[in-house]
Amino acid sequence: MSTTTQRLGNSLYRFIDSDLFYSFRRSPVTIVASVVVVTLILAAILAPWIAPHDPFDVSTLSLLNSELPPAWVSGGDSAFLLGTDGQGRDVLSAILYGARISILVGLASVAFAMVLGVCLGLLAAYVGGAVDATIMRIADIMISFPPILVALLINGVARGVLPPEMQHDAVIFVLILAIGLTTWVQYARTVRGSTLVEKNREYVLAARVIGLRSRAIMARHILPNVVGPILVVATVNLAIAILIEAALSFLGVGMPPTEPSLGTLIRIGNEFLFSGVWWVVIFPSMVLVLLVLSVNLLGDWLRDALNPKLR
Repeated sequence: MSTTTQRLGNSLYRFIDSDLFYSFRRSPVTIVASVVVVTLILAAILAPWIAPHDPFDVSTLSLLNSELPPAWVSGGDSAFLLGTDGQGRDVLSAILYGARISILVGLASVAFAMVLGVCLGLLAAYVGGAVDATIMRIADIMISFPPILVALLINGVARGVLPPEMQHDAVIFVLILAIGLTTWVQYARTVRGSTLVEKNREYVLAARVIGLRSRAIMARHILPNVVGPILVVATVNLAIAILIEAALSFLGVGMPPTEPSLGTLIRIGNEFLFSGVWWVVIFPSMVLVLLVLSVNLLGDWLRDALNPKLR
């Protein structure tokens, strides 16, 4: 137990003494962005416990409470801090639950795209030849189309293949698949470029000489040395994935109104925007912008912090 504690203490000390942590604490913008992201993620995770109401429980909704303004506006109710929508659903609770879905889809699609892109990038660079040419031509075709159009196509095909009774339950998985298949190219191209450099290094040549298999060389020796660029791409792509999910939901092909994400809430609120019920669209939009902006700021900081030329 003491050995484990000592190792953890040494690891924590090395992290605090690292250039990465020094760069983090020297950047006020990054600290604020990280606080915002952590706060929103924790609020989304704890939504069932901290949300004032359950927006998914239809039995608790009342049309008598519909379109109530925020609590500080004349006619507002203190029970509904940010007001209610046309169904009497508490906007604050809907935002907490909606952010939960948006972040879940974003993280899952990034993980899926990262695994797919890293595997294909390693394979293309290490094997080379026809395999490299085929994977890169597919990547070129994918990157030549706007991500939202590719996601719409994949989403439409998946909905057409699935039986109608399964489409509602599989909507999250379809979104993850559609977004993941549109964003794997960045990982593949990044990993391929780094692997082409690393595979000719002395330690890789030594691993070949002692008889290690190609799979072991890629997993044990090359992959750990390309983690930095992968983390930067993943951070930036998280913001892109959340935006794509919001766009799909806004267009009506994402999450349904019964289980709204931030994009669905914005689409619902947009219908009330010119009738004076501004809070239904403004507050979800503010949360989405704040989340995406903070994640992008973290991605920019991580890119600079991991760049040895800028240290």
